[in-house]
Amino acid sequence: MKIKKLSISICLLLIMPFWLLAQTEKVDLEMIYKIKQEGMNNSKVEDLAFGMTDFVGPRLTGSTGNTRGNDWAKQKMEEFGFQNVRIEEARDFNRGGWDNLKTYAAMTAPYYINFACNPVAWTGSTNGLIKGAVVIVDVKAEADLEKYKGTLNGKIVLIPSTSTNEIRYEPLASRLTDQQLKDMSMESGQPSGRRPQMPFDMASMMAQRQLRNKIGELLKSEGVAVILNSAGTYNIPRSTGTGYNSGDPEPIPELNLPIEDHGRMERLIRKEVPVEIEIEILNKFIPAPKVYNVIGEIPGTDKLLKNEVVLIGAHYDSWHGGTGAADDASGCLVMMEALRILKSLNVAPRRTIRVALWGGEEQGMYGSRGYVDKYLVDPKTNENKPDFNGFAAYFNMDNGSGRYRGIYLQQNEMVRPIFEQWLEPFESLGCSTITLRNTGGTDHQSFDRYGLPAFQFIQDEIEYGRGYHTVMDTYERLVMADLRINAIITATFAYNAAMRDQKLPRKPEMRPRGEPQGPPMF
Repeated sequence: MKIKKLSISICLLLIMPFWLLAQTEKVDLEMIYKIKQEGMNNSKVEDLAFGMTDFVGPRLTGSTGNTRGNDWAKQKMEEFGFQNVRIEEARDFNRGGWDNLKTYAAMTAPYYINFACNPVAWTGSTNGLIKGAVVIVDVKAEADLEKYKGTLNGKIVLIPSTSTNEIRYEPLASRLTDQQLKDMSMESGQPSGRRPQMPFDMASMMAQRQLRNKIGELLKSEGVAVILNSAGTYNIPRSTGTGYNSGDPEPIPELNLPIEDHGRMERLIRKEVPVEIEIEILNKFIPAPKVYNVIGEIPGTDKLLKNEVVLIGAHYDSWHGGTGAADDASGCLVMMEALRILKSLNVAPRRTIRVALWGGEEQGMYGSRGYVDKYLVDPKTNENKPDFNGFAAYFNMDNGSGRYRGIYLQQNEMVRPIFEQWLEPFESLGCSTITLRNTGGTDHQSFDRYGLPAFQFIQDEIEYGRGYHTVMDTYERLVMADLRINAIITATFAYNAAMRDQKLPRKPEMRPRGEPQGPPMF
């Protein structure tokens, strides 16, 4: 009997810290009411959406549009009354700046059809309007290269594609179902939280990459005029870029055509029907610029905590085809609106609440990584910088325009009881799911890799996958009602993190510094 009582006592002592944490977390419902009222009744979401997309335009890293966008965001932050507003250098950008000034392509024989197309970023210009026959360069093995040597100078080259269009019966847009959210909330049971890995043929992938490089070398040495690629569906070309570095010779002009236009020409040529095309591409290269972040804040007021920082952010750069609306003006305007809501309520946070619009995410998270290098961790020694201990939390949005449905914990079990209570007021808005899972591909990883509490919200996909990195990623992709709700929830999370007595718990370091403290995703 005594042993049984002792066992119970030990169990109670073990769970007591978590029980106390869950019981003592403070949630200011009066402030949440005010945040909801301000966010719903005085929203600036539509104005921010117009400014970041239609007004500013594309924001490719290092482009003129990127600079224009940074200037606009800084001005808007100042209008909202944010403090310490600045456009801050993050990192060098060796690829250099690039602007597309003109693009036109049309098939002129066997009949005329104007093509939807998008130049590959960081490729060169044509010598004015050029006209000519299209030739296919079909290389399946290195031996195939020989037959094209000495035959391609000045030619318009079409690279065959393996992409095909398959009829899809799923809706164009969708929201996460209750079952999907329930499944997300469950642990997978896999070691380290990973999904079972599908067999992967690394040797085959490397061989294909080497062959592509050989093809590129051939086309360059032959002096082809233009390269035509297949990228995109539904007559919507996709945006991609090259590995050009500032100072390199200007690359061959390349166009991305959707599979419909590309496939039509390929089929005609293979049926021995001559295909002619006219193309004009004008691009401008800008010597190696920097990557910049746009930053503003509401300073902390607690004499002991004011130097600690709650960070909210999203990436401001985009691809060049559309105006980067869902990816990721949506996240940027939510973060700016969240801070605007708090500023309009004259909130006096104990900790500083800072918003950052990151540059260069699409090329490798340049902006957020540069912020970490500058303020948090020395990139050469992996030693903590002075602001590391004052880092309180980071909240990120970069999964399109859909509504928040919960949050990824990045395996940080310690924050579960905290976030459970923070999300209670939003259960009626469909936002209550908490998953231990990791999610990858967004700027929160720059912080999470060092065990810092950094999180991405779970979002409804809507039609994100269809417009992602295409010319259709424009204002029309934005779901304003969802974005208003996201801003309200973000403002609440930022406020809660800024006002609590302790910073959010961090993951203990279990790997060498600079390596992710959990798997990238599962």
